[in-house]
Amino acid sequence: MSASTPFAGFLEATARQRVRRFFDAGTVHEWLGPADRVTSPHLPALGMPVAFDDGVMVGRALLGGHDVFFASEEPEFMGGSVGEVHGAKLTGLLLRAARDKPKGVVLLLDTGGVRLHEANAGLIAISEIQRAVFAARAAGVPVIVVSAGVNGCYGGLGIVARGCDWIVMTEEGRLSVSGPEVIEAQKGVEEFDARDRALVWRTMGGKHRYLLGEADALVADTFEALREGVIPFLGRSRPIDLESVKAEHAALGRRLQRFGAAKDSLDIWGGLGVKHPAEVPMLSPEAFVAIAQPVREHADA
Repeated sequence: MSASTPFAGFLEATARQRVRRFFDAGTVHEWLGPADRVTSPHLPALGMPVAFDDGVMVGRALLGGHDVFFASEEPEFMGGSVGEVHGAKLTGLLLRAARDKPKGVVLLLDTGGVRLHEANAGLIAISEIQRAVFAARAAGVPVIVVSAGVNGCYGGLGIVARGCDWIVMTEEGRLSVSGPEVIEAQKGVEEFDARDRALVWRTMGGKHRYLLGEADALVADTFEALREGVIPFLGRSRPIDLESVKAEHAALGRRLQRFGAAKDSLDIWGGLGVKHPAEVPMLSPEAFVAIAQPVREHADA
C-alpha cells in the first residue's frame, strides 16, 4: 500500500488491504493463499461463485515487532461468512498457534456468521474454531479480536469472539449473536427495527460493548489507532479455568438483575453512571472513553 491510498480507515478496506496496512510492512506471510486454489466444495454445486481463498486470509506477520498469527475476513465475499474451508483455515491457524506459541493471534473479523449455503458444514466449523481458540488460550497464546468492519461480528463468530481473550472495537464495529434483520424477522419490527441505525449501534455497537466491559478497547477507525489498541494485549493471556467462567456467569447474573427491565440502551448507560447518555452517540471515541472508563461494567467487578 502506498501513501496515496484513498482510504484511511479499516472500515472501507478489503481483507488484504487491511492486512497490509495493519501489520508491519514487509513482514506478512500468507498460508493457503489464492494461488493454492483451496475453495469451497459446496458452492459450485449450488451454482454459486467461489473465492480462491474462501473469503479469509491467514498467515504470520509482525505487529510492532512482535511475532503474531493473523486472520482477515473478506467483507465482500458472502458477507465474510464461514463455510467449511473458511472455518478450517481459522481452526488450523489457531491450532498452529497453540503449537508454535506466537505473541498472539489477531483475528480481523468481519462476518455475518455461518454461510447458510453450507449450513451444517459451517456450524461444525464454528464449533471447531471455538475449540481451537481454547486450545490456543490454554497454551498461553492470547487471542485478540478486532471488530471494526462493515458486516460487524455476528452469529457463530460473535459467540467465538466472546470466548477470546481480548476484543478491540471501533465505534463503527458491532458485536452480537443475532443480527438486526434476524431479530426483526423472528420478533417483528415492534421488537427491533433493523432500519433504525441509531438503535442498531446503541445496542450492538462498539460504544455499548465497551461500556458493558465486553470490549476491552475502543479506538478510532484508523489503522494506527487499531494497531495501538491491539499491541498492548500481545503476550497477555487471560486465565481460562473454572473460576474465571464462574466469575463471568456471576457478572452476567448481576447485569440481568440490574438492567433486566431496561427498555433501551440509554437506560443502561444512565444506570452505569453516564451523566448525559443521549449525548454518547455524538462523542468521538477518545471523548467517549474518557467518560466511560470510570463507569463501565467489568466482569471481575
